[in-house]
Amino acid sequence: MRVPRPRKIVLLVSLVVTLTLLCCGGSVTLIVLGSISDENPAMLTSATGCGENGPVDPDAKLPELSSYGAAQMRNAAVIINVGAELQMPPRAWVIAVATAMQESRLSNLGHLGAKNDHDSLGLFQQRPSSGWGTPDQVQDPVYASTKFYKKLKTVDGWQTMSLTRAAQAVQISAYPDAYAKHEPIATQIVNTLADGAANAAGDSVAMVCAAGSQVAASGWTIPLKAPVGSAFRSPERPNHQGVDLSVGRYTPIAAVASGVVSVVKCDEDFRGRKTCNSDGYPGKGGCGWMVEILHAGNVMTRYCHMVQRPFVRENQQVAAGEIIGRVGTSGNSSGPHLHFEVHLNNDRSSTGAINPVQFMREQGAALGNEG
Repeated sequence: MRVPRPRKIVLLVSLVVTLTLLCCGGSVTLIVLGSISDENPAMLTSATGCGENGPVDPDAKLPELSSYGAAQMRNAAVIINVGAELQMPPRAWVIAVATAMQESRLSNLGHLGAKNDHDSLGLFQQRPSSGWGTPDQVQDPVYASTKFYKKLKTVDGWQTMSLTRAAQAVQISAYPDAYAKHEPIATQIVNTLADGAANAAGDSVAMVCAAGSQVAASGWTIPLKAPVGSAFRSPERPNHQGVDLSVGRYTPIAAVASGVVSVVKCDEDFRGRKTCNSDGYPGKGGCGWMVEILHAGNVMTRYCHMVQRPFVRENQQVAAGEIIGRVGTSGNSSGPHLHFEVHLNNDRSSTGAINPVQFMREQGAALGNEG
């Protein structure tokens, strides 16, 4: 099998790609793609497309990440092109690239000798003795990618699974939780090599931008559809560490990405009271009923002012789009709305908070009227 060169490919991302990240202090920093490290996975590429122009030719001159060279990026391009040829949706491309990042760092591995007591080979460390193919076959990136996608396709419900669960269902790894940390950079690679395809609806091959409650190929979705009210750190509210999404009481709230629930509580008000089952008011203090979720790349999201005890518990794994509670007006609140925050490095303080509007737009899951 040979990957054909896509016709009329437009590489919208130049060798030097800049992305804009709104830092916690409110200043804007420009970062070139070559300086992005997989040690900083929360910094994702902002892509303007949603995959309409298709993946880039693997034989073209490709951009490089700081820790992924030309050969590795070519392997990633092959993985993406094979997925497109097999009519697998872009969510599968992100899963496949992240899996190869974990298994081989996107390198076509030969036998690892003393480092590996099995016969694992190639981009995905597929084992000939387990029926993946001959040693020569599994060291062919096109063949190896094809086998990965065909196995993924047999996994019931893979489209809505967390990346690590979907990858583990294919790989049956001794380290089942290792894949999740690669999701942000895999998303960045897919966006860079496939015209922003990680912004597209993840379960469709139509290559249209994710909208509403659809989960993007990046694995992100909106918590609910509502206009953005009070903004992040506005001149009127410089200490407002998130955004308010104004919507009716009891509206369901969804987890914006897969992750682990780290906090579920009734937040104390300024007087130390835990009175979250009653409506709050301005100046009362506290988030009311609240949830925090830790996602891949140490990104944490916070959801405040719920009307009742949330539906989830601490240490529970949740999927993107899973309902975690309902909108209310508990805590420091002037009316029903969701207060939504995004924090980097799992830093729960104001230092870790970033603008949710910009961050969610970059994940292909725009808030408010953009959604």
